[in-house]
Amino acid sequence: MESSNYPSATPQPPAPQPTPDPKDRNKKIILGISIALLLATWAYIIYDHSHKNQEIAGLQYQTQSSDSAKNAIQTEYNDALKRMDSLTGSNTQLQGSMAQQKQEIDALKKKIEDIREQNNGDLSKARALIDELKGKVNGLFAQIAALQKENANLTVSNQVLASERDTIAAQKQIVADSLNAVSQAKNKILDEASTLHASNITIEAIKVKGDKESETSKAKKADLLRVKFTIDANRVAPSGPKDLYIIVVAPDGRVVSIPSQGSGTFQTREDGQKVYTNMQNISYTTGQRKEVSFDWDQAGRYQTGQYKIEIYNNGYKIGEGVKTLKKSGFLGL
Repeated sequence: MESSNYPSATPQPPAPQPTPDPKDRNKKIILGISIALLLATWAYIIYDHSHKNQEIAGLQYQTQSSDSAKNAIQTEYNDALKRMDSLTGSNTQLQGSMAQQKQEIDALKKKIEDIREQNNGDLSKARALIDELKGKVNGLFAQIAALQKENANLTVSNQVLASERDTIAAQKQIVADSLNAVSQAKNKILDEASTLHASNITIEAIKVKGDKESETSKAKKADLLRVKFTIDANRVAPSGPKDLYIIVVAPDGRVVSIPSQGSGTFQTREDGQKVYTNMQNISYTTGQRKEVSFDWDQAGRYQTGQYKIEIYNNGYKIGEGVKTLKKSGFLGL
């Protein structure tokens, strides 16, 4: 029978298997359990490490968020303080209701500072207080701005009033100056009007021989000059004593002045100071005429020529007259 490479159709019995050793089986079980435990341990370690990293990252994020929030709150708080400092720096005197608001702001600042000093301070409460602080500061700024505007309006009004006051004062001064000028003019008119006036001026050369007097026209024979004049009625001049200054001008042009007989000086209105020969003080009554007469004895010889008499009252010349004394004739007649 020839051999063939094809398998036999007749089934072959299985080869006998070796019987496993119970010890090897136990080893395999222990090894599997050990590997499983090891894997579980590493898995737990990896999970726990990852979880802790997540917690750390979360804490870091929370810390960063908290720091960021604190920084933001601090910035807002600093800004509010700067505005408040600028407010109090430019307005050193806050009075009334504004001073009350400043006290409230100071109380809020104290509360915020207390929260900031705490390690775990309530940031939301701090933010709310800062928002309230900002609101009060803004309100105070608004009130001050309104007051400044009102003050500006008052300043303009005051300037207008000051201008009107100055205008009125200037007008008042003009009126006062005008009244003063009128008063001075009136006083001058009254002063001039009250000045007396002399009329009917006569001058006589008198020769005295014993108890007898006779008028002469000769200079050599004259012993004295008798001056007569009338003070006219004046309804303006007040009653009372009046000074009359008489100037006697000799023919040589010089004023006759004898201090021992009352000569002196006086002030005129137009010619300054002048020398007078004689002064007569009379009592005058308003609205009446007054006759005046006086003698002038120069205690010496009179000059040949024209003697001029000037009469002054109140600084004004009120009259004048002349008297000519002639030379004596043949044989002194």
